[in-house]
Amino acid sequence: METIFNIRPAQPHEAGLALEFIKKLAVYEKCADEVVADEGTLYRSLFEEHAAEMVFAEEDGVVVGFALFFHNFSTFVGRKGLYLEDLFILPEKRGRGYGKALLKYLAKLAVERNCGRMEWICLDWNQSALKVYRSIGAIPMDEWTVQRLDEDALKQFAETK
Repeated sequence: METIFNIRPAQPHEAGLALEFIKKLAVYEKCADEVVADEGTLYRSLFEEHAAEMVFAEEDGVVVGFALFFHNFSTFVGRKGLYLEDLFILPEKRGRGYGKALLKYLAKLAVERNCGRMEWICLDWNQSALKVYRSIGAIPMDEWTVQRLDEDALKQFAETK
């Protein structure tokens, strides 16, 4: 029997499923305690505010992974880009090309939307993902480091005189 693989946008009634997969990703990335999102917040952010978009990867109608992305903007290119925030495939479904299929889906979407680039970050210990990224032509940005103000630091800095 042939496996049917499909990628589709997440639907509003799936905010709980989205949260479930985000928690699975957090466990994989060894930061489960950092997830503070809840179903209501995800519903508002994804389906009311449209702050980001999520697509699900399905195998025979069962969700096996997701990608969450949004648009950023490149001042140098002068156009929007597609920023991949998260991509996750269930561990038991890895190695079947589903992650690469999600990347290709997003690349096609970026081209359709006239994006100048597609970017994401990857944990340096995730060698299997890095191998996939090299295989599709992704270039590491070795001279760049991610900077972050978490919520507390953001509020503190915003209130300083």
